Amino acid sequence: MFGLIGKMTAVPGKREELLWILLGGIGEMPGCLSYVVARDPANADAIWITEVWDSEASHKASLSLSAVQSSIKSAMPLIATFNEHIRTQPVGGQGLRVPS
Repeated sequence: MFGLIGKMTAVPGKREELLWILLGGIGEMPGCLSYVVARDPANADAIWITEVWDSEASHKASLSLSAVQSSIKSAMPLIATFNEHIRTQPVGGQGLRVPS
């Protein structure tokens, strides 16, 4: 499995709008096992995104999907920063099927 955890900061006052744009573009993403968008309770403009994919290749392929491209285009003007990215290797957890 392949995982990413990222922190995104919205333009002041635009976090809620950005949250809904991010959630709107996650319909059909082959290989995506988990995609969670969360508010940062300590920062009124920050968002945390936690992703788990069956492979890094599936994550890369998702970036070319039209729904994802549309979300990225809509979100860009609302993003102040998106510079914290942590790669992980998930091994399982609640809701995740552990590969055999």
